[in-house]
Amino acid sequence: MISATMQAGPSTLADLRKAGIISSQEIVAAIDVYLRDPLAGPYHFASGHSLDIARLVNATPAFGEVDRSGPREKAFRTVLTAAVMSAQPTAP
Repeated sequence: MISATMQAGPSTLADLRKAGIISSQEIVAAIDVYLRDPLAGPYHFASGHSLDIARLVNATPAFGEVDRSGPREKAFRTVLTAAVMSAQPTAP
């Protein structure tokens, strides 16, 4: 049985990755771009979808609690990846 969410089409980045629409490498690249330059603007995937990671971070209070540098950088990246995977990118 197919869920109603999947019938309507993938909605989260994780759904799009699972469906083969966006690759894991693209997701890593989007996160890398944000970490290098948080003001870079929305990341555009080859599929035409886009995601503004800076907006996602700014709208999520939990990110204020995670140090972004030094030994905590890995923790920040882990939290960021989880948030990105559950985010709903803009469709093409």
